[in-house]
Amino acid sequence: MKLPLILLFGFWSRMLFAQEILEFSRPIAEIQMESLDLLSLDTKDQIYASNTSGDIYLFDQKGKQVNVFSPTRQGRLQQLEASWTVNIFSFSSDLQEYRVLDRFLNPIAENSFQLNEITLPKASTLGNNNVIWVWDESDLSIKSLDYLRNTITQSQPLNLILGAENLRVSEIREFKNRPFMNVPESGIFIFDNQGNFLKKVDLKVNQRMCFYKESLFWIEGGNLKRYALNSQETFDLGALPSKDILYLQIGQENIVFVEKNLIKVYPLPEGLRQLK
Repeated sequence: MKLPLILLFGFWSRMLFAQEILEFSRPIAEIQMESLDLLSLDTKDQIYASNTSGDIYLFDQKGKQVNVFSPTRQGRLQQLEASWTVNIFSFSSDLQEYRVLDRFLNPIAENSFQLNEITLPKASTLGNNNVIWVWDESDLSIKSLDYLRNTITQSQPLNLILGAENLRVSEIREFKNRPFMNVPESGIFIFDNQGNFLKKVDLKVNQRMCFYKESLFWIEGGNLKRYALNSQETFDLGALPSKDILYLQIGQENIVFVEKNLIKVYPLPEGLRQLK
């Protein structure tokens, strides 16, 4: 009799925990944006959002537009990364170019990957120590580029390591000095800071990755899902405020949901703040 009671207690504890986490108040801001594509938050919860032409808009925490950057060569971005303390990173696979900007959207560095013996870049992100991680589809390798010295510092051929001939990589993000590579049809691959393969997580997530407090978050069936990186456990945290949410990003004080041409900003629920 004790075992069923323990299981029942555990079930109700999880249910109560999920309800506590998903107590959303009214939105702080709702931002309408034509052709909305990518979104990222900086360390002050300012919002950087791109459209399908590659223009980057900067909004404050309350949704007021502060600045906009429109590149000379227009092209859709595959990555927009603002979570670093100082710099903003953007990457366009169509143009095969990357750009590093300051917090005011002034360009610091911009270059073509083809000048660095990278033939077909399909995913890229900014890392520590002036490193840019690149997935080069031409030779199925993950490479690190020192963008200040303009030199390749590491190159790991993944078809040999992972035993796969075709890897459709949708995104790379560095979190806690480890690159995470999302392959929606297969899973999420984790590497060390030298680009050496560590392990694969069997999560098929066809949306932007979202990291917060040692966990990976995504949306599935209108519910918020969490994968704890330390314990390797998966949790269903319950329903979100809208069924139309495409993906989310979590900042220091706010949680932001992206719908079609709409950004919704909410205060971070207390339950998420208390996660270890």
